Amino acid sequence: MKKHRKLLRTKRLKSDPHAGNTLVYVGDTDPTPTKKPIIKKIAYSADDFTECELSIEDLAAYKADPNKKLWLNVHGVHDADLINKIGVIFKLHPLVIEDILNTEQRPKIDEFDDYLFLETRLFYYHKESMSVSSEQISMVLGHDFLLTFQERSTGAFEPVRERLRASKAQIRTLDVDYLSYALLDSVVDRYFNVLNDVGEASEELEEVLLTKPSNSELHSIHQLKHVSIELRRAVWPLREVINSLSHNEKGFFKPTTMPYLRDVYDHTVSFIESLESIRDSLSGMMDIYMASVSNRVNLELRALTVVAMLFMPATLIASIFGMNFEYMPWLKHPDGFWWALGLMIGIAAIMGLIFWRRQWLSSRA
Repeated sequence: MKKHRKLLRTKRLKSDPHAGNTLVYVGDTDPTPTKKPIIKKIAYSADDFTECELSIEDLAAYKADPNKKLWLNVHGVHDADLINKIGVIFKLHPLVIEDILNTEQRPKIDEFDDYLFLETRLFYYHKESMSVSSEQISMVLGHDFLLTFQERSTGAFEPVRERLRASKAQIRTLDVDYLSYALLDSVVDRYFNVLNDVGEASEELEEVLLTKPSNSELHSIHQLKHVSIELRRAVWPLREVINSLSHNEKGFFKPTTMPYLRDVYDHTVSFIESLESIRDSLSGMMDIYMASVSNRVNLELRALTVVAMLFMPATLIASIFGMNFEYMPWLKHPDGFWWALGLMIGIAAIMGLIFWRRQWLSSRA
């Protein structure tokens, strides 16, 4: 099911070319984004770990610690002033800030001298409605910091936080480039969770189609096909994004991290192949549905034809004896009616036996 959104367009100031752009949030206008954004800071090293929430004032006073890596995660990007202030603190390009505020974009990557910016989408599958919803995730990877921006707090990155909280975790000994890989890998893993749910739904739907298809199954097929299209639109460009990351032209990723990025790329390729298999299966289900409906119509027509043929001899006999002749056999015989009725029943019984032997009276084709 499509998620309808009321979008606000980014307005550019034309009066002063040096004034820049008027930053406006472009995205979901549901009541949930009206909550106050949350800024979570994680600073870590091999021997130290701190986690806390920050206000924008605390963030403005932040001083980089050369002995610690910084991960700053923002839940809620609807506050354009807040995103702009964060952009000023970390010297982000105005177009990057616009892209963070515009939550309707496809996965992309932009490389700058001091940082790397990428966007992807995180999907959630809803079994009741057989639909998906998504949120945009933006990442800014610097040489000693990582910024992530999420539309809402969903717990998608909580497994990575748990790894960081462990005192002897390997991830704490590595740089923020490995952290960005870990977050990207968690996003791709979520794709496989959605894919498994869609695959299970398609298998259950196929079993129903083979027994007794109905219009509700046809609607479910269209729903799952729409889900597969939405996933494909997100993962195809994400594959190109990860492929660009694996080239590492700006050197934001250490050589030790590159094999992990290639592994994520392989996962996206595997996901696309599995998704294409499900799409082919859904197309086959449509053919199964049409064939089942056609077969059911044929069975119903055959049943009606058999009933009509059983009554045709009786109709013929009744019409013959209903002719207005003065002299006819059995017409004045005391048992003529019963002879005619027995003849009708006998012929119908013989025809019914023939239909039964030919399996025309069976409910199966």
